[in-house]
Amino acid sequence: MIARLILLAVLAVAPPATAKTYELQATPQTVAWGHYDATDKPALTIQSGDTVVIHTLLTSSPTRLEKAGVAPQDVEPALREVYDGVPAAARGPGGHILTGPIAIEGAEPGDTLEVRIHKIDLAIPYAYNAFGVGTGFLTDDFPYSRIRIIPLDRTRMVANFASDIEIPLHPFFGSMGVAPPPGFGRYDSAPPNINGGNMDDKALVAGSTLFLPVHAVGALFQAGDGHAAQGNGEVDITALETSLTGTFEFILHKGMKSPYPRAETPDAYIAMGFDDDLSNATRKALRNMLDFLVTAKGMTRDDAYMLMSVAGDVEVTELVDRNKGVHVVINKALFKPR
Repeated sequence: MIARLILLAVLAVAPPATAKTYELQATPQTVAWGHYDATDKPALTIQSGDTVVIHTLLTSSPTRLEKAGVAPQDVEPALREVYDGVPAAARGPGGHILTGPIAIEGAEPGDTLEVRIHKIDLAIPYAYNAFGVGTGFLTDDFPYSRIRIIPLDRTRMVANFASDIEIPLHPFFGSMGVAPPPGFGRYDSAPPNINGGNMDDKALVAGSTLFLPVHAVGALFQAGDGHAAQGNGEVDITALETSLTGTFEFILHKGMKSPYPRAETPDAYIAMGFDDDLSNATRKALRNMLDFLVTAKGMTRDDAYMLMSVAGDVEVTELVDRNKGVHVVINKALFKPR
């Protein structure tokens, strides 16, 4: 089984000699507002091995940003165009503005899409953080709304949270995913699920790789919900919310079925679990890492369970999007080269 998976990976990873690079702007015609949907028309169709530079927009309205203190000339024209140009019927049920979907030629259910995150750039020099009535984790403690604009220093890569507080910037996309199974219909962009989506995993910075199970023809990848930085848990429901530009390479693995999203950084393997119950989310993440260690590393289930306990880290990704997010991290350095 392992040998077959390795052979399939080798055959699939080799990019075509004609691999291309595309650029996808965020426009009223190229965004999916608040949902992942297997029936959405692709904004772009590419081949396995191609690279796409994806421009994304922060999840807030021009009016709200201006009321919070952003000068009108500093609101992105693309954000105004999307708010003016996307009809109400095409919005929701969630609030994220996601660029895409991008179809990968030949992708079909039972495949795995490998997404290599090569580069992430800040698109604007500010972010916002906000909470509202009934949102966040401490809803009883903060029964009101607040938003603040936070300047970003793109030269020093820090956020000026306060005169005496600087936050190091580690940009990542809060939402990256593919279409869910067709039976899900227009799936809300807020709760992460088997298609990925709003995972809010701060480990998925440039240099990381995301593996997503394909549930619909073309896979239909989307990205958005840019974060300049975030703490694990994202406890007030937002991070340093901003607009980002990402450079992604897409590799299609035919016949390599994945039960759940997983990821790799240069240093670690990451397995994920999502559920409205935090304990169940943890069980899913542990079982997904267990399956990975058995399948990819040839471990017995007993040894894999023990390894997770003595050397794995269980971390809460986010607590605030109905489905809680948990990930299990195993350091690659534990495994000696064979």
